[in-house]
Amino acid sequence: MPVFVHEDISINYEIVGSGPRVLFFNGSGATLESAALFIGALAQTCEVLAHDQRGLGKTSIPDGPYTMAQYAQDADALLNHVGWSTCAVVGMSFGGMVAQEFAVTYPERVERLALLCTSAGGDAGASYPLHELGSLSAEERNQKILLLTDSRFTEEWLASHSSDLKMMTLRAEQAAQPKADEVLRGERLQLIARIGHDVADRLHKVASPTFVMAGRFDGIAPPSNSHEIVKRIPHATMAEYEGGHMFVAQDKSAIKDLWAFLSAGSSVQSSQS
Repeated sequence: MPVFVHEDISINYEIVGSGPRVLFFNGSGATLESAALFIGALAQTCEVLAHDQRGLGKTSIPDGPYTMAQYAQDADALLNHVGWSTCAVVGMSFGGMVAQEFAVTYPERVERLALLCTSAGGDAGASYPLHELGSLSAEERNQKILLLTDSRFTEEWLASHSSDLKMMTLRAEQAAQPKADEVLRGERLQLIARIGHDVADRLHKVASPTFVMAGRFDGIAPPSNSHEIVKRIPHATMAEYEGGHMFVAQDKSAIKDLWAFLSAGSSVQSSQS
């Protein structure tokens, strides 16, 4: 994969697929490798530019603290590097926070904006403070993660829903893999930057059609936060899906709606109507 060097950081990125150009922002702790399935799904209908955000994956880990503005600036520099003046933007979870910061800072670069399982912060509601999970015991943390991922995920639920159990088992196996101290440092710096996220009073600057997607049982970014985003963006619609924070993997209609929004040039029907 190519690497782009800009100021204090070297950014690992990839461009895959063909179709409308899409800049993708990933979630907390996620990398090109761990998000390969979703990036591949996007690339079935779009030309996707994705990168390991600062502190993660094969991108360098500059000294902190980091700010949300820096994450947006990294993407702006990357777009300049690859020669994209404008594109659609998709952000998932933490990536949705960065996508909002990017869209209010560089509205002229955003053709369409899709925000998945995310929050605006401030008066519009914040996502769950994931940095606080580190203070819990391993057992408490594991139980909390289940219910944050999907508020239905009790032991009884998972015992009778094999696909959800498989998804969470895979996630637990990935989380259990040992990580180098430097990797953990980068992840902590990202979580700290996340604390300061607040674009609630700036969302009116978003100029592009916007599609906000939420999981009905999301314990990290509840649907109420998505409704608050829609209230603040002039040309926004919203849809809710049968799932939690990982609703894209739980509700097959989600990726189809996202493809339609990015490719068809028309808004997807809002769940509020």
